[in-house]
Amino acid sequence: MERENVWKSYDEAALKELNGLNEGYKAFITEGKTERKCVKETIRQAKEAGYRDLDEVIKNGETLKAGDCVYAQIMGKAIALFKIGKRPLTEGMNILGAHIDSPRIDIKQNPLYEDTDMALLDTHYYGGIKKYQWVTLPLAIHGVIVKKDGTVVDVEIGEKEEDPVVGITDLLIHLSADQMEKKARTVIEGEDLNVLVGSQPLQGEEKDAVKAQILKFLKETYDVEEEDFLSAELEVVPAGKARDFGFDRSMVIGYGQDDRVCAYTSMKALLEVGELERTGVCLLVDKEEIGSVGATGMDSNFFENVVAEVLDRLGMYSGLNVRRALKNSKMLSSDVSAAFDPNYPSVMEKKNAAYFGKGLTFNKFTGRGGKSGSNDANPEYIAEIRAIMEKHHVAFQTAELGKVDQGGGGTIAYISARYGMQVIDSGVPVLSMHAPWEICSKADIYEAKKGYVAFLLEA
Repeated sequence: MERENVWKSYDEAALKELNGLNEGYKAFITEGKTERKCVKETIRQAKEAGYRDLDEVIKNGETLKAGDCVYAQIMGKAIALFKIGKRPLTEGMNILGAHIDSPRIDIKQNPLYEDTDMALLDTHYYGGIKKYQWVTLPLAIHGVIVKKDGTVVDVEIGEKEEDPVVGITDLLIHLSADQMEKKARTVIEGEDLNVLVGSQPLQGEEKDAVKAQILKFLKETYDVEEEDFLSAELEVVPAGKARDFGFDRSMVIGYGQDDRVCAYTSMKALLEVGELERTGVCLLVDKEEIGSVGATGMDSNFFENVVAEVLDRLGMYSGLNVRRALKNSKMLSSDVSAAFDPNYPSVMEKKNAAYFGKGLTFNKFTGRGGKSGSNDANPEYIAEIRAIMEKHHVAFQTAELGKVDQGGGGTIAYISARYGMQVIDSGVPVLSMHAPWEICSKADIYEAKKGYVAFLLEA
């Protein structure tokens, strides 16, 4: 059941559409390096497509009907978009669910200190990372600082051409005899991921003069004090734009493609699809990389609460109808898959691996070892998905996440499956997953968007 490389099937029209989609995608992940920025950009594009804020609909006492488009967000970090279908919501929704958080390094609440005339920021890494990959890179800082009066200050340092960048140093090879004997997980310790931000003393200061210089910069640039770090949310990410990768420009390299590649294609599919029989939903959530916890993660009641509000605006609300709407739904848990890497073939089982250029990937299950922590999709649902993809000429493949006992991972699928809805993992294969810079195939991105549109129309 080997799949053909889909590049061979494209004509000039398809290549033009493919390249247009990928240009938009590169811009999205270049701008959207945090969850907040992804939500902000999603709202901007949704409004351009005619979507309205559900809170405003509720406030104005308006009702909803087939064809209406609304969105709801929570804390600026998760968002759900709805395109109301012709059939009652109690008959279920077609849901594209992805996450918009990515592995990174977070700045602690009391971070700034000086050591030997150098100013540094203490950090705490977020999600599963190989810590040694994050040293000696140009890094940027994105996020918000909230002052005591409630003023929200947006922070972005390191992305403009004229901006300075920051970074984490590494031990020089000449003095690293002991370091080189360590295992990869301890070559760089979590407590050593300190971000160097300055080395020039402030004139006239005797104690901690370099730290004082940094505080002066923050005051002049953002009008914040050191104490304001207590209510800040600052993320350290790779500096720079997403770019074409390969001499043939067939791939994209960029930060945060797990899982913003599926978030973007899901969002574009819903914004561009026409009339729907069943209500279409694009659900973009936070905190997947640390267990989908918290108010903005999939394990919260955010989505359930929004479904209740939509039912109310449709004149259909009851507790039982919320349960029916969720139970009768179908979902693609749109998350990335591990692409086969010819440099590391030993961790993959070739017959059941995802490959670049072979389209949207479906994972019947994820999990670890004996499928621990996995949603395991029903074969009846898989057969339905196969038929939809083939009807709409979507290139797709099936895969597992590497060899059975090699490792593993999970997605938000099992959480949605609690409602009794049909769920399967689907997404784009990625090379160097969770590294500061990840790589995807433009063809797979294109096929993913096509597949998501087909799902919204047919499931």
